[in-house]
Amino acid sequence: MENERKLTIARAMAEAVAQEMRVDPSVFVMGEDIAELGGVYGNTRGLLDEFGKDRIRDTPISETAFIGAAVGAAQDGMRPVVELMFVDFFGVCFDAIYNLMAKNIYFSGGNFKVPMVLMTSTGGGYSDGGQHSQCVYGTFAHLPGMKVVCPSNAYDAKGLMTAAIRDDSPVIYMFHKGLQGMGWLGTEPGANVHVPEEAYEVEIGKAAIVREGGDVTIVSLAQGVHHALKAAKTLEADGISAEVVDLRSLVPLDRETVLKSVAKTGRLIVVDEDYHSYGVTGEIIATVAEHDLAALKAPPRRIAFPDVPIPFARVMEQYCLPNPDKIVAAAREICPAGAPAA
Repeated sequence: MENERKLTIARAMAEAVAQEMRVDPSVFVMGEDIAELGGVYGNTRGLLDEFGKDRIRDTPISETAFIGAAVGAAQDGMRPVVELMFVDFFGVCFDAIYNLMAKNIYFSGGNFKVPMVLMTSTGGGYSDGGQHSQCVYGTFAHLPGMKVVCPSNAYDAKGLMTAAIRDDSPVIYMFHKGLQGMGWLGTEPGANVHVPEEAYEVEIGKAAIVREGGDVTIVSLAQGVHHALKAAKTLEADGISAEVVDLRSLVPLDRETVLKSVAKTGRLIVVDEDYHSYGVTGEIIATVAEHDLAALKAPPRRIAFPDVPIPFARVMEQYCLPNPDKIVAAAREICPAGAPAA
């Protein structure tokens, strides 16, 4: 690509925030270690130097306080971007998130807007234990009043952040630690893609077909998309053509793209690093089953984290996490090698 400009997700997020801050003085950022440090994951790096401490605010370790403050600021005409360092910490501030941020538009009969972004890290794989390694996508997607986005690459990360900041509803922006481009977390090369310099939006609620195929649909989000793409490459050697759907957003959920893909392939695998039960995997499978059960040529499969706290021990954590090998095995079970595309 001419003039290719590859960014990490962390840099793409910071660029989107900076561009919106330059054109809209109501945008500001709050969170733990987001100023001088530039964020534990690098997604606010450089912002303090440009915008100063009034608009890039380090907070005390009191998530309930600063998320509650952000709700008030949003209702008063500001557009706060707030970081919850680990999504696992939602337990200490869930009242501010779900009884204030998510519901105040409804409670006010639409008289108040709550245009705020709550960005938070998800994911394991680097032995940080059960308090720092969860995804809990389903927890936030289940509760009405909030939009939920989960980018898998830098292009989507910038466009979704821009769209989230401009949205008049609260948006939960869930970024996977393993995709940030931070060396100490490991790096997924496929997440670092071309990102235009100019501001742009990626529509919230629109999935993407990131690989076309005819034999089986693999639906995932964030890190799982890269597992799916690697699995699809392996399956190709078996004569199995896999289509990969990147959800990008959980709320709104683009059910139509999933249904069209499964109507073509007749087989479905859903990959999610969240817990197995009551999650995104079950919702996608239910969507397909409720729409047209006859479209399925084989029982759908879900690949997710077992319903256990995430282990600290690396060998145990890796055993539990989704990976390309698990996807390949599932596809081989439900899709005969070399089966003709529907």
